[in-house]
Amino acid sequence: MQATADVTKKECSWSSWKGQAIDLLYWRNVKQSGAVFGSVLLLLFSLTQFSVVSVGAYLALAALSATISFRIYKSVLQAVQKTDEGHPFKAYLEVEIALSQDQISKYADKILLYTNTCMKELRRLFLVQDLVDSLKFAVLMWLLTYVGALFNGLTLLILAVVSMFTMPVVYEKHQAQIDQYVGLIRTQVNSVVGKIQAKIPGAKRKEE
Repeated sequence: MQATADVTKKECSWSSWKGQAIDLLYWRNVKQSGAVFGSVLLLLFSLTQFSVVSVGAYLALAALSATISFRIYKSVLQAVQKTDEGHPFKAYLEVEIALSQDQISKYADKILLYTNTCMKELRRLFLVQDLVDSLKFAVLMWLLTYVGALFNGLTLLILAVVSMFTMPVVYEKHQAQIDQYVGLIRTQVNSVVGKIQAKIPGAKRKEE
């Protein structure tokens, strides 16, 4: 019964986190989404101008300045008012933040599963188990050479963050039109792939 309750609790926790992430990306709460979006963009733009060490040090100094100032302010206020409210961050200091053994095992298992899956997929692509898939992968890598020549990693990360906070809202408002165009593109791509499979010896997939 206890194990079942723990599993149910974890599932509820995961559903809650998933729901919060969806609400954040779909701007259900404009202030919250705006704050997160702005903070992440500010951090990434800072990394384009300064090193990771400098940005990390400045963020730590800003956080320490805020907490130390608040601690001194509350201490002086308690001394003037002759009250004994205790440490101003007592509630946060008592919060349990350590990862349990079960959580570590769960995350380690997921990382191991993703790593093994990626390794098997890369082996399949590089050793040409399926010619069409390997050709698609080669075309993708060729396109990425042009992307890498135009953008660096941080620029791509900034574009990814902007897309994460804009594309879901755009898709939600124009879902019918987008699905129609995506369907047309998918049909054209499948048609081209079918022609390639028909012309290249050994490229046709084995029927299951």
